[in-house]
Parts: sequence; structure tokens; C-alpha cells
Amino acid sequence: MWPDPTGRTKLAALVGGALLSILTAGRAHAEFTVCNQTLDVVNLAVGQKVDDADQTDGWWTIGANQCVNVIREELTNRYIYIYATDVFGHAILNGSTEMCIGRRRFSIRGIDECWQRGHIAARFVEVDTQEQARWTYFLTGSSP
Repeated sequence: MWPDPTGRTKLAALVGGALLSILTAGRAHAEFTVCNQTLDVVNLAVGQKVDDADQTDGWWTIGANQCVNVIREELTNRYIYIYATDVFGHAILNGSTEMCIGRRRFSIRGIDECWQRGHIAARFVEVDTQEQARWTYFLTGSSP
């Protein structure tokens, strides 16, 4: 490659990269985002209806003052359920809806008989998205 004394090649690469990220961001926007406003790292599991069955998925690790897109398509469920733990595995939300989780990354269909099926029962917090297509939940460390 020939030397570029004006820096046009670098400038073109920067502009092209910025344009690509803007176009990509416009198409791949999150529909359910969780923002961790605590000072600690949290692990997050999410529950929702998928094809008329309850399903839980996890884990997302969210650093302090960070946000993570956990559902990437437009929301079709009014209620989304979340469960969060600290790095020691202690629940940091006090929910009332029992659903199943796993020790490692998981996707579990059904919320009944968690222990009998080899899973762990956990109490998820119900988030009312008010039938919006997009929602952001702010995790503050105190239960709603």
C-alpha cells in the first residue's frame, strides 16, 4: 500500500466504521433491556411466554452501571419476569412468581416441578411492560 501523508485512509476507515455502527444500531435495537444501577455485578435470568409455554433463559452478567439487551425482538408479552443474583448466587430481587433456573447457562421450558426435573426453583419479579413493544428495567438493588 502507498503511504498516505494526509491520513485520508485512516479518516475514511473511521467514517466508514462510524456509519456502519449507526446503521447496525438502527436495525438491531433491543426490545427488553435491563440496566444495572447497583455498584455490584449481577447475574440475570429472564422468563416469558414463548409459543404459549412459559420459558426461562439465563444467564446474563451485567456490570455495575451497565445495560444488557436480553430480548432482542419486539415484545409480544405484557409481563416479563426477571431474577437477579449477586456474584455469590444470593437473590437480590424479592419476586413472587416461581420459575425454574439452572446453575449454568440455560433455556428451560415450563415452570412446574423445577426440582423434579433437575432445575432450581427461584422467585422471579413480574415486570409489567404495559403492552409496549420496548421496555427498559432499571435494577436498583431494592425490590419493586
